[in-house]
This record gives sequence, C-alpha cells and structure tokens, in this order.
Amino acid sequence: MIKAGTFKGKHIAVFGLGRTGITAALSLAAGGAHVYAWDDNPDAVKRAEAEGVAVADLKFANWAEFDELVLSPGVPDKLPEPHWTALKASENAVPIICDIEIFAREVMGLPERHRPKIIAVTGTNGKSTTTTLIGHVLKACGKDAQVGGNIGRGVLDLESMHAGTYYVLELSSYQLERTNSLRANAAVFLNLTPDHLDRHGDMDRYEAAKRRIFRNQTSEDTVVIGVDDTEGRRICSELKVANGRRIVPISGRKSLGHGVCAIKGKLYCAQGSKVVEVANLNKAHALEGMHNWQNAAAAYAAVSTLGIEAQSIGEALLSFPGLAHRMETVGEIAKVRFVNDSKATNANAAQQALRSYSDIYWIAGGQAKSDGIEPLSEYFPNIRKAYLIGEAAPAFHKTLTKAKVEHKISGQMEMAVLCALRDAINSDAENPIVLLSPACASFDQFKNFEVRGEAFREQVNGLMNRFEHAARRGTAA
Repeated sequence: MIKAGTFKGKHIAVFGLGRTGITAALSLAAGGAHVYAWDDNPDAVKRAEAEGVAVADLKFANWAEFDELVLSPGVPDKLPEPHWTALKASENAVPIICDIEIFAREVMGLPERHRPKIIAVTGTNGKSTTTTLIGHVLKACGKDAQVGGNIGRGVLDLESMHAGTYYVLELSSYQLERTNSLRANAAVFLNLTPDHLDRHGDMDRYEAAKRRIFRNQTSEDTVVIGVDDTEGRRICSELKVANGRRIVPISGRKSLGHGVCAIKGKLYCAQGSKVVEVANLNKAHALEGMHNWQNAAAAYAAVSTLGIEAQSIGEALLSFPGLAHRMETVGEIAKVRFVNDSKATNANAAQQALRSYSDIYWIAGGQAKSDGIEPLSEYFPNIRKAYLIGEAAPAFHKTLTKAKVEHKISGQMEMAVLCALRDAINSDAENPIVLLSPACASFDQFKNFEVRGEAFREQVNGLMNRFEHAARRGTAA
C-alpha cells in the first residue's frame, strides 16, 4: 500500500467504501491523516470497519473542519444530480478529489530523481486492454511495473513507489475530473466517442474531463494519441499547435508519416525518414482486429518513449495473453469458435468485434444505452444470425427486422448459446463465430459484465464437456 504522507494532520472525509474508498481511507490513515469514512450502504460501512477503516456518519459531521472530500468516482457531484456529500462539500468550500489525486500528490512530493514513471491511459474504449498490455510489455522487458487505477487494484493499493517503478494507470473520465496534480510521463489518449453524457452533460465536458490527462505535462513528456477517429485527429492537431511536449500519433488502420501504425496487422514505427517494422500482430492471437492493432501501437509508442528497445517490445506484444471478456476465445466445438466480448457494453465497443469477424452468430442485448444498435448497421452483413437477450431484445428486434438481419428473441443467455451453436454447427460457414458482444450494460440480468461473461464461459465449457463425452462414447462404441 502507498501511504499518503502528504495528507498528514489533515482532516479528510471519505465517501464511498468500495474497493478504492477503503484503500484510500487506509492509505490516508497510514500517512497520518484524520479520516472520517462513510457510505450510504450499511453493509459497506461494516466491511470497511472490519478492515480497520475509521468510520463516522458524515451526515452529522462538522463539514467546516474538513480539508478535502475523497468522493468515490462513481458518485456524482454535479450531474445528473449531486450527491448529498457533494452538496455539503460545496456549501463549506471543501475540495472534492479522488484516489488518483492522492497518488499524484505522493509522487510530486518526492524529489524528482526519486519519482517513478507514470504511464496514464484513457479513452472511451480500449483502456483496459491497452493498460494491461503496457504492463505486460514492461514486465516482459524486466521492469517493475504496477498496473491499476480503474482496472484491477486501486492505485493506492499498489506497491510502494521508488525511482525504478513504472505505474501504468487506466483512468476514467470520472477519475480525471477530480485529479489536478497528476503528471504523466506518457499520456495515452485512445479515442473519444459519446459515453457517460448523463454524468458530464455534453460531449464538450466529457472531452474536457478526458483531456485532463495531459495536465501538468512538460516538454520532457509524451502524448500518445489515436487518430483513427475524427475527434482524435482534431485533438492531435490542437495539441501540436499548443506544442510543449512530444506527440506520437497512433493508428490501427492506416499509414502515418510520423508515429506508430499497423497496416494489415504489421506494426510499424515511423520517425523521420526511417520506418521500422516492430511486430507482425497477425501472430498475436489476443490482439485481433484493427482496434487491438491500435492498442498495440499505443503500447509500443508509450513504452518506447521510456528508452526500451523496439525488438524487446515487439516480442513482448506477441506474447500478450489478452484480457477476459474482451474478444476472448473461450472454446471451440467442431468448427465453431466461441468469443466472449462481454465488456462491450455499448455499440461503439461492440463494433470492434463485429468488424473483426465474419460469419457471426451474435448474442446481444441487456440494458441498452441511448444509441441502441443502429450505429452498428454497417457491420450487419457480417452477422449470420442474432440472438437477443434481456431488456433490449424488443428494441433490437425492431432494428434488426428493419435491416433484414435474421434473428430471434432468446430471452436468456442459456437459450441464446444453445441456439447459436445449433445454427452455427449446421451452417455452411467454414469458421463460424458465436460471439457474445452485447452492446448493452448487464444490470438487467447480471451483476456486472464480468458475471455475464463468466456465465457465457461456463455454458460453453459445459457444452464442450458434453460434446467431448459424446465423442468418447462414439469412439468406444
């Protein structure tokens, strides 16, 4: 755990006692702060107290005594409606921060020669894969890499910092809007498409939150920015005009005169008049599709700025095992391959898989986002048949009927998988894919996208066991 020594003697309110809230409270207390932690959920308060957190009902606290409020990133302070703790903080001029800000102050509190390197990653889609990929590459190259933030471990739960540490942090817009002091040695900005607008109000505010990842960078630091979407190209141009730091454009689909790009799966680094082939990503089974090629370009660009040689990075990229629930192959039955992309909780995320495969037997649905699946229409020709589940099934049925895409309302995951396997195995497709890429949140039927993905995996494993058992019986006979 990282001790928050820069908060010593301060009175800090902490609200939201999930994973990051508990760690923040313990970190602050270990650093000598006076901590007052609370949650609206009594069970969360009990869990925190059992872990040694000093709990106190903030409804009855004297807010004029607090120096700052550490508010869980998922709790709104403005839109769609400010939480009561945010109102209390505003009334008493108490700044609102999050755990990333605590971490950033600890880094900046060290003498410069003792500070660790920070690689920060944001974007609407691809953050988790890119963050984990960068951590994998650094570890494969023999570096002390700590991966956390909005993925895996909370940032303050990572190992204590030293000059040889590389912190690779996934940062959401919710975290960035409450972070002021972070300086990223390499700031990775992957893409920008509409998301979380209920929280930010509009795209301008959403973009402003994301762009805080560049805050505090100097001429010694690097921006790695995706230019495969219109917004990314615009932001890249604006940053070049502003200057002040090294800017490395990245692409997973087109050639770049300067930057890092993938062309038909081969990763190139173009600097000046020299172009170097880094890796053939077609050999990396966990990095299928142009979006993953962009993720690989981002990882290479970020790590190479830290002085690690190209060959070592390229070899590490090819050994990446991938992430669960993100275009993850979970099994095969006969000619049918099952791909778990449960993390695709909106249409933009689902398009990555839909454009990466053909002959798709698509399992979609859940709790729909505002854009539905209409933005995916250009990829509908890749779909042999769709199987709709959850609340979104009726709305998706209307869209697919209008587009003349064959489909059925399966309702539940189990029925969808069974029907998809039956149709795929009896089809004339050479390499059919049963793809769970819901384009929806999971909360209507599952606790989260991980639980949804595990349900898919378990069913596939069960079917594989049945087919294997039947094959053995046939052989014995």
